[in-house]
Amino acid sequence: MYLARKQIDGKTHYTIRESYRKAGAYLSRDLFELGAEPAQFIVYPGGNAFYIDAVVEDGIRSLGSEPAPEDMENLFWPFLNPDIRRKLEPFRRQECQSRSRRSPVAATDSCDAHIFDKRRIHFLKTGQTDPRALGRVPATLLRRFRNKSRDEIEQDFIEMESILRPRDYKTYTYAIFNLQQFFHQRFASRHPEFLDVEEVDGCFIEEVCRLQRDKVFWAGMESGNRLSDYLVRYAVMYFDHDYAARSLAEEYLRDFINRHRHYRPPPSVAVRMEEMAAIFGKSRDVLKKMNRRDLWRLYRRRAQELHPDKGGDHERFVKLNEAYQRLVRIKH
Repeated sequence: MYLARKQIDGKTHYTIRESYRKAGAYLSRDLFELGAEPAQFIVYPGGNAFYIDAVVEDGIRSLGSEPAPEDMENLFWPFLNPDIRRKLEPFRRQECQSRSRRSPVAATDSCDAHIFDKRRIHFLKTGQTDPRALGRVPATLLRRFRNKSRDEIEQDFIEMESILRPRDYKTYTYAIFNLQQFFHQRFASRHPEFLDVEEVDGCFIEEVCRLQRDKVFWAGMESGNRLSDYLVRYAVMYFDHDYAARSLAEEYLRDFINRHRHYRPPPSVAVRMEEMAAIFGKSRDVLKKMNRRDLWRLYRRRAQELHPDKGGDHERFVKLNEAYQRLVRIKH
């Protein structure tokens, strides 16, 4: 059993589901609707004790499934009273360790995960975008996909992706859809923000549609005439967010300097506001009024024009980065 989440009218609604095997594929089905407040089904008889309302277990049993006590506790644990959860956490941790020792997983056990799942878990666990490292993903990370329906796997990823910050969304989608395969520039794998925006957008749409048509990936799930909700969330991540600005710019500058070791920047590259306006091609007033998002977009366009790999001047490129960093600090 697992907990499925779905947004309805701006609120997260929860449903208890289970994966089951049928005709060689893993399917999923709804067992019990919890609504937007699963905590309403937790009963506190006193002290630190709690149990799940019998209506939940009765509803699940009526569908021919037998809920295990530890499964029910795991499902409702996030909604438990915080004070009680804090007091019971040490005992819960000990019990989990004890079960793990009683049921060890064989070291030779493996899982043939889909390449898209491998890319996602590789990024979420390492933060790396290099697809060449996928072959080194530990088998223990992939075992979590065994004996699960596609729906349960996608729900697992929704939970795992909660660790991402909005500034990571676009880099994440660029990496998991392996968009760098369509570009030959040296910076394509680590700095997609300097690629042609429309070309990258087109490649992203193409890959999303390709995955939507992948019958192996969606085995056990009904296919419709519209884009899956599980892919819609990636479209939102990609189109509604920009690449992380400051860290990528600084990393890109360091990478550029390392590749041009004959160049050594002075201890401080002072750039006056007049120079900033000139290098950005905007007036001082326009630069002052820009918010950080618009400034980042302008910086990205100018960086594409001034980048040495595209025939630009490396000194102007360095000054552009210095100007951008100063303006970002001012607007912080």
